[in-house]
Amino acid sequence: MATDNNNTLSAVVRGIDQISEWSGRAISWLTLAMVLVTFLIVVMRYVFNTGNVALQESVVYMHSFVFLLGAAYTLKHDGHVRVDIFYRPMSEKGKAIINLLGTLLLLLPVAGFIFYIAWEYVISSWQLLEGSQEAGGLPFRYILKTALLLMPAMIILQGIAELLRSILVLTGKGHLLEEEEGHAL
Repeated sequence: MATDNNNTLSAVVRGIDQISEWSGRAISWLTLAMVLVTFLIVVMRYVFNTGNVALQESVVYMHSFVFLLGAAYTLKHDGHVRVDIFYRPMSEKGKAIINLLGTLLLLLPVAGFIFYIAWEYVISSWQLLEGSQEAGGLPFRYILKTALLLMPAMIILQGIAELLRSILVLTGKGHLLEEEEGHAL
């Protein structure tokens, strides 16, 4: 029975990890798009002496999406800031305890608060179908603001995976570090 629970937990962790991995890889293409659009804006401005507000705003949108929607991917790959001087020399179980406590006491409450505080802001933007304040700007500000809800939702989802991964490590049924095959469990 315990093995079935561990297999189920491992499958949930892998499933959530796959969602974060897919979304992170997909959203990373926006960095290339930002470079290309920025290059186009510079050429338009300095070669053709013209501008385009919508193109300039699109760079801001892409930049926002990369940071907001890439946060869960970064969490999955342990890329967020921490005090490594204490964490790095710890055993795997010590790291799992730190991750478990950090997830329960910091990550989940903060992500939940961000979702809660952004809810009305995003909903009112959708009700108005809010667009740019600039003439010629993008008419989709409400979509940009939706990322303020998607980010904490994705962080919470990946946080659950990290929590379950830590539990598996503490029970001796999983590992924090990725193996050569690319599987954490």
